[in-house]
Amino acid sequence: MTPDLPSELQAALARKAEGLSRNDAAQRADTISQTYRSGGGSDRIRTNEDALAYALARMPATYAAIAASLNALVEVNQEFAPQSLLDIGAGPGTATWAAAEAFASLGAFTLLDANTALRDLAIDLAHANPRLAAMRYQSGDARRLLADTPEADFVVASYVINELNDTDRAAFADAIWAKTRETLLVVEPGTPAGYARIIGMRARLITAGAHVIAPCPHDAKCPLEAPDWCHFSQRLQRSRAHKHLKGAELPYEDEKFSYVILSRMPAAELPVRVLAQPQTTKIAVTAKICAADGVETVSVPHRDKAAYKRAKKWAWGDAVFPDAPAIPE
Repeated sequence: MTPDLPSELQAALARKAEGLSRNDAAQRADTISQTYRSGGGSDRIRTNEDALAYALARMPATYAAIAASLNALVEVNQEFAPQSLLDIGAGPGTATWAAAEAFASLGAFTLLDANTALRDLAIDLAHANPRLAAMRYQSGDARRLLADTPEADFVVASYVINELNDTDRAAFADAIWAKTRETLLVVEPGTPAGYARIIGMRARLITAGAHVIAPCPHDAKCPLEAPDWCHFSQRLQRSRAHKHLKGAELPYEDEKFSYVILSRMPAAELPVRVLAQPQTTKIAVTAKICAADGVETVSVPHRDKAAYKRAKKWAWGDAVFPDAPAIPE
């Protein structure tokens, strides 16, 4: 799937934005962004105007990061065909839209979020997609709502665990894993702090019996050491309105994110993961990868023309399966 918002969602947002003051929306979006950057949560989003400004500013990048994570899931488990989705900390429904785009098998959608303004916007936007017409959206503290929420084949928690303290985060991890019938996706900002939250949850749930599907090619402790951290980047194009809203000059945005996908069952085969943009010269393609034995630097020489040609296509975040001849033994 592409990193771009589905056309139906783009049209629905455009209709909602008709008559909206772009300057007012930009100010609202900037205030909300500053709140998030300073460690705050969605409680700053209080009105319908706040919710729409947030969606216009952040939905494209959030969707792009989730889409990239879902592509990684499908690449490793092409047979995954979930029937039900549980979207925790759903906000305007970004992850639900992405999951619906990735999995035609999904028919039941349950969304949880404490913010009523975001809930109202999500329900309104969902009218643009007939598959989401019957979605169930509950407002309130997700940790309490989870107690009465049924299990789902696929559970997503995107950009939500940053709002919890360490104690609550551990309990939250246990709770969402208990609701996961098959696969869990957790996405956080691609910062050292976001990675630390991801890696903490990863370690806790592996102890509880989870298996890593992506991005790691193993269930062992992450081999990266500070100041390095595992994160990826997804580029998305900005519209003229989006550039104005974010006060941006560039026609694109690079959303950096960290993620982990955990499953009840181990994968039959896991690929190595490209951890940084490879360096390509006329002599070789050199790439930093995470493999089953840890982090390695591989070099694919130009003299091996077939392997070199394949390696030139590698990009940051790509999966390369172990039998690919471009990976040296």
